[in-house]
Amino acid sequence: MINIQMKGLIWFAILSMVANISSSNINTSAMRIYRFKFNTDYHQFYIEDGNDENKGSASSEEFWNEKAFNERLAIINKVIGVGVESFGNDIKGDITLLEGPSNNIDYDKYDHIVEGGIDIQSGELQLLDCPYHKIQLSIKVIPGKYRVRVYSSNLGSVKDPDIANETDNDYYHIEIWKNEEMERKVLKQYTRRDFGDIDRLSSE
Repeated sequence: MINIQMKGLIWFAILSMVANISSSNINTSAMRIYRFKFNTDYHQFYIEDGNDENKGSASSEEFWNEKAFNERLAIINKVIGVGVESFGNDIKGDITLLEGPSNNIDYDKYDHIVEGGIDIQSGELQLLDCPYHKIQLSIKVIPGKYRVRVYSSNLGSVKDPDIANETDNDYYHIEIWKNEEMERKVLKQYTRRDFGDIDRLSSE
């Protein structure tokens, strides 16, 4: 007969095998999740390094150029501009800090997916509104270069891009992970309307 100690070892081995199988199906790369909701104008908000030293300007002509408007992501040193569908409304979304990129993307779930790079040498990642440039969210991160991927959804809920409506329900899921690549890349392009018609911010 198998003694009690041996039975315990067998059950421990079985439970360990089950745990390993289960964990292999779970995405354990998610580190931290932050949700946000704030008012922003001019179809954009910003992700920036907390340190202003050598930081680019969102009012620069090279920031929101035609390609950036169409691809809904503007990049300049230490600053990313996220293009949004609604105007003058509360923007809803979340930021998830990951150990690496998500490889299993449900493209049917999102209208537009784009990514780019940002250098966060201060160790503080900030989310800011437009045009007042007020800090809406501050996140402590390890100093370094990061990849930022923006998943835009419910863009069709915005019936009028120039007026805020109660039916506006666009949502922005953002994933961030350490990465040296800085170039913008579109994974899925939204083409319902020409985003190049967005009002450009003046330098004033």
